Amino acid sequence: MDKVAVLVPCYNEAKTIEKVVKDYLAVLPDGGVVYVYDNNSTDGTADIARSAGAVVRREYRQGKGNVIRRMFREIDAECYIMVDGDDTYPAEAASEMIDKVLNRGVDMVVGDRLSATYFTENKRPFHNFGNKLVRNTINSLFKSNIRDIMTGYRAFSYQFVKSFPVLSKGFEIETEMSIHAIEKNMLVENVIVTYRDRPDGSVSKLNTFSDGYKVLMTIARLYKNNKPFGFFGIIALILMLIGLIMFIPVLAEYFRTGLVPRFPTLIVSGFIMIGAIQSFFSGLILETIKQKNSQDFEMELIRINDNYKRIRENR
Repeated sequence: MDKVAVLVPCYNEAKTIEKVVKDYLAVLPDGGVVYVYDNNSTDGTADIARSAGAVVRREYRQGKGNVIRRMFREIDAECYIMVDGDDTYPAEAASEMIDKVLNRGVDMVVGDRLSATYFTENKRPFHNFGNKLVRNTINSLFKSNIRDIMTGYRAFSYQFVKSFPVLSKGFEIETEMSIHAIEKNMLVENVIVTYRDRPDGSVSKLNTFSDGYKVLMTIARLYKNNKPFGFFGIIALILMLIGLIMFIPVLAEYFRTGLVPRFPTLIVSGFIMIGAIQSFFSGLILETIKQKNSQDFEMELIRINDNYKRIRENR
């Protein structure tokens, strides 16, 4: 087991990867290793990283989520640092992040760009808007205080990494990590980091609109899975209001004339109200199942922690 493992998912980062590897090797404690996982680069990224001192491995399925899944499965460490290979995050902040994981028992440390230089350094206005939108949406829906949801700079404990089920294939992985930590009641702290934009010639792989859409759909899916009563309760409320809007005029006309001339409207409103009732009780049942899953997760954490202790003792 490594003391600290720096995980660098890479796709065509030949221009910056050497500096990233050397910067992190310089600040790591004894027993620290930099792992670069090459994701089908065609510009020699893997060879440059290996020459700089990194352990280089490959993930052939394209997508950041696929790379992170492979990293988390293969590497055992007391503390993990995840960082992009584009040299936009300062290695100097890693020491504080490592200290929080190893000495304070923090499960996830978020490298907060948005409270520092991100909005002045980043030249893509839609990225700025998207980061604010995602942050505000998640913090509102899940009652959290994570200051930078989309940051690629994070530190994790062994317990977080080995209990996190990676489902996303692409850039929505950071959103998934954030919601997992919130919903599983893990200790999360923010560290403000200085962000610098990519150097000339280095190109972002993030597509503002398509990847932004995937992130928003991920938020909706995870809200449904983690807050089922809230999700289906909203649907039930909307259906109930629609049903009432259709039913009240029919009822008023009946009281006025004693007749129900609009039977189709009455029937449709009845079916809509039935749908509202079904949605309400679906949310109630799924909320109960979710509570049971949360109990099972706590037991799984105990098993992971026992395994962590055995690995450390046998190291």
